This record gives sequence, C-alpha cells and structure tokens, in this order.
Amino acid sequence: MKEIERKLNGEISRLTNKTFKFDERVKEGWFSAVYFLKTKQIVEKHLHDNIVTMQFFQKNHAVLCGTDEAIALVHTFAESPEALEIYSLKDGDKISPFETVMTITGPYQNFGYLEGIIDGILARRTSVATNVYNVVKAARFSGKQKPIIFMGDRDDHYTQQAGDGYAASIGGSTAQATHAMNEWWGKEGMGTMPHALIQMFKGDVVSASRAYQDQFPEDQLMALVDYNNDVITDSLKVAREFGSDLKGVRLDTSRSLVDKYFLRNEHLMGTFDPRGVNPELVFALRRALDKEGFNHVQIVVSGGFTEERIRDFEEKKVPVDMYGVGGSLLKIGIGFTGDNVLLNGIPEAKEGRRYKPNPRLEYVEYVEQDI
Repeated sequence: MKEIERKLNGEISRLTNKTFKFDERVKEGWFSAVYFLKTKQIVEKHLHDNIVTMQFFQKNHAVLCGTDEAIALVHTFAESPEALEIYSLKDGDKISPFETVMTITGPYQNFGYLEGIIDGILARRTSVATNVYNVVKAARFSGKQKPIIFMGDRDDHYTQQAGDGYAASIGGSTAQATHAMNEWWGKEGMGTMPHALIQMFKGDVVSASRAYQDQFPEDQLMALVDYNNDVITDSLKVAREFGSDLKGVRLDTSRSLVDKYFLRNEHLMGTFDPRGVNPELVFALRRALDKEGFNHVQIVVSGGFTEERIRDFEEKKVPVDMYGVGGSLLKIGIGFTGDNVLLNGIPEAKEGRRYKPNPRLEYVEYVEQDI
C-alpha cells in the first residue's frame, strides 16, 4: 500500500510485484511465444557470451502506461535481473510515434523470452490510458472539466480490471466502477444503483432510491432514472421526494429506445436522432429540473459514450455534469514492438530498425521482487 501511496503523491518510486501479483508460470515460459523459448535454448548453447540491447516503441501519439509492470516483470522473472541495465520512461508520460520508451541491456537468454509479454503489457495499458486521456480531453472541450467514471467491468474479462483501472487512472478518469479497478491505487470502487434494484421494486424509482438511502446514508444519492424510459417524469419524482438530498440523476437509455418525453411531444421529432441519451433529452431534463428549483441536481449520462460522442455533446454545450464510459475505453489500438538493436555494443538490427537513443529515458535501479 505504501508504494501505491508514493505513486499517488507523485513520487518517483515504481510499483513492484507486491502490486502486480504475477502468475508464477511466467518463469516457465507458459505465456511466451514458443519461438522465444527455442531461441533462448539456442543462445544458451551457442552464443552465451552475447550482450544485446532490446528497444521498445510504438507508432502513435499516446499516454504511456505499463512501464512499472513491465519492469517488475523483468525484475521478477529474468535470470540475474540485478545485472540487467534498464532505462525507461514513466507511466503517464506523453510519447510520440517511434519514440523509444524503454531499453533493456544484458545477455539475451536472461530476459529475451519476456519480449512478447512486455509488448502486451505496454500495448494494453497504453491503449486504455490513451483512450481515457482522449475522452477526458473531449469532456473539457466546453472549458469545464467534466468527471469521467470508468465503467468497463462488463466489457472484458474480470481478470483485467486491476490493470485497466490503473491505466484509466493514469489517463485521467475520476473514478472506477469496481474495487478491483482501484486495487493498484489503494482506493475503492464508486457506484450507486443498477436497473436490477429498480426492477425488484417493480419499477418504482422513488422506493428503490429510498431503500438505497436507508442502506447507504453516507453516500451521495444518485438515482438511475431511465428504467421506465421516462427520464424527466422519474427525475422529477425523485427530486420532489428527496430535495436537497438528491445529488444527481443518471440516464442510461438504450440506443434502441425513444424516451416517452418525445412520444408525448411528437412536434419535436424529425430534426434529430431521438434514440438513447441524446442532447435534446438532456436539455429538456435540465429545463424541467431547473423550472421546479432543482438546480442542484446533477445530470450523469452513460450508455455507449465514446470520445466522439462526448465531444459532440460538449460542442453543443449539453448540460451534462459527468460521463460514465465503458467499452470504448478498452479498445486496443496501440501495439508495441521490442527489437534487438545492439549486439555487444555494436549496432545490429533487422532492416528498417535501428538503435534510437532517447535522452528522456531514466535509469531504473534493480528492486528485488516477491513472488
């Protein structure tokens, strides 16, 4: 926990395997491509005196993440890791296309079989961090930074939650949906109520919200108001019932539905797409709440939000106070490559690749890992 606190406070200590809890089978090569394992055996027999420099890069403008994890992996599973020389950028650094983000120098057979795993760590963590960063940037287009809640628990395998939540935090998300997503940070998950709670109260949003408040009186009350596909009616119901105790309402209308507000006001139709959570619905909800004096009630939106969709809302100055974003943040669009570029200190690389020193890299001291 202390190392996580140091990270949160902006200190230079890197996270270690106390945080990452690697699978011991990494040491056996279980997660490494077989050709790396075969190469390790060949080099051990025929080229055991080699010293290589492996260099890692990617091809986008991005927010780097996964360096602590990759370094901890090497320090945990490489042979004689204390003898390896590692230089690296830090999680959260902005990086450019083809910029070297990390180099590892030492006997190939001691660490080379970890290449693909390192590439994968950097690819996933950097993709998520960059996706979140771009969404956060879109959410401040109007001048005010709107909080982003990372809600990706249902969009990927649960074992990815801790790393994805960490990467989302690096990218700038305000809160994460599960405790696991906050594990590496040492915080707790954030959330209010799902549709299932309202369903068990037979669609009665007020009763569900009252039960929530009774059970969790210290929480800020945030009512989910799209269960009956009538967000304005249900938002006003909970606002009238709870008054100043109501922190906000969340809209999560399916993109295949048209809210009943528009069905009652058909004259509004024909100039926009009325499905799902759309700008006109949010504007109408804000007007309805303000008209009855509920100016304090915040509006949270979720359901299929992407960077582009958030930017569109912000350009139109839609009165959203917070965005909940899930699946779009988990798309892996950044791939890393590890290349051997020096052999015994002399340039030697495949055609088209070369050693690219980066003055931004910092030397990484060896830290003994626990496994």
